[in-house]
Amino acid sequence: MQSLWNDSEAAACGDNLLAQRVYTSQLLGREPSLVLHGGGNTSVKARVRNLLGDDEDILYIKGSGWDLATIGAGGFAPTRLHTLQRLAALPALSDSDMMRELKAACTDPAAPTPSVEAILHAIMPSRFVDHTHADAVVAISNTANGEQLLRELYGDTVLVLPYVMPGFVLAQQVYAATRMIDWRQLQGIILLHHGVFTFHEDARTSYENMVALVDRAEQYLRKRGIRD
Repeated sequence: MQSLWNDSEAAACGDNLLAQRVYTSQLLGREPSLVLHGGGNTSVKARVRNLLGDDEDILYIKGSGWDLATIGAGGFAPTRLHTLQRLAALPALSDSDMMRELKAACTDPAAPTPSVEAILHAIMPSRFVDHTHADAVVAISNTANGEQLLRELYGDTVLVLPYVMPGFVLAQQVYAATRMIDWRQLQGIILLHHGVFTFHEDARTSYENMVALVDRAEQYLRKRGIRD
């Protein structure tokens, strides 16, 4: 897998963080092996001044059901970051309560419903977060000794966690597993049988970290004659 980043295309985004998020989301969406059937989600954190003149930290998270290949700015739900982070610390939260709280945390009632993984994106400290269901990584994960293979392939640069259902339980798991982690030492997180998260303060780096991790998995499979 190779990066599809184009300096001329990226320059059109300027310093607009949401525009940068849209651009790299569409780059991910151009790769069917990353986002088959529209899967995956992305986010960006930004400080926004509201109508009352107050600055708020906002998580722009992909709306449920939106396709990364064609998503525009309107496909991202602006949610109050601090609210999502507080939800992550709750001892329990039902799916119905979570979805109600996610929608209530939106600053725009006309925005799409936030992704079920919004809380997870919120607790990751990096500005940009990319998540895909990369075929090559999941293929390795789904083998009998997949967890061991992934740890050998990526070493300490990637945190490998067991599969749990996306939503609050997953956010809670990652929250607990990363409380003492130095995020600067991580290139990504792999959720077994699910997919990959990458993150960075810079849109290009977060995107290209994804490309690099998936490319390493593809090369591993290719050397074993599993992928052409």
